[in-house]
Amino acid sequence: MKRTILLLFLIIAGTAAAQTQQPAAVKVGYVDSEIILAQFPEAIKAKSDLEGLVSKWRKEADSITVDLQTSYADYQKQAQTMTPDKQKEAQQKIVEKEQKLQLYKEQKFAQPNGEYFIRQEQLMAPVKQKIFKSIDEIAKEESMHYVLDKAGEVVVLYADAQFDITFKVLDRLKRGK
Repeated sequence: MKRTILLLFLIIAGTAAAQTQQPAAVKVGYVDSEIILAQFPEAIKAKSDLEGLVSKWRKEADSITVDLQTSYADYQKQAQTMTPDKQKEAQQKIVEKEQKLQLYKEQKFAQPNGEYFIRQEQLMAPVKQKIFKSIDEIAKEESMHYVLDKAGEVVVLYADAQFDITFKVLDRLKRGK
């Protein structure tokens, strides 16, 4: 879908240039955002911070799971000797622990309002802003009309390396400009 929109956009831009009787020289550059995110120190730190949170949350979920499994195993061992009221009470406690685990997982990992996605956006927003600013500056310096990202859903079927500004963007980001 994005590829179709992109091609349509480029055709319209070329047609508009032809109609104004100007040369249809459209200068297009591209970046590989995966390379930038993998090598830009601020992006690496943001990912690391997020992974630290995820690790902490998974340990907590594992702890709740172990407690649930222990309660269930204890219930199975003692169910035959329990009164019906005690069985019902034990079953209710197990159900509550299952619900607690499910709620915890939803609070942390559910899309789009889970804490994971909120924290990811908070941590990556300043990184993205810097990347887009650098792309914008380089595109203007290089007189580019469009800059594509060859990582992701937009498929770049051919790209001449002379228009790859990935490492210019990365260099500018690392220099802190």
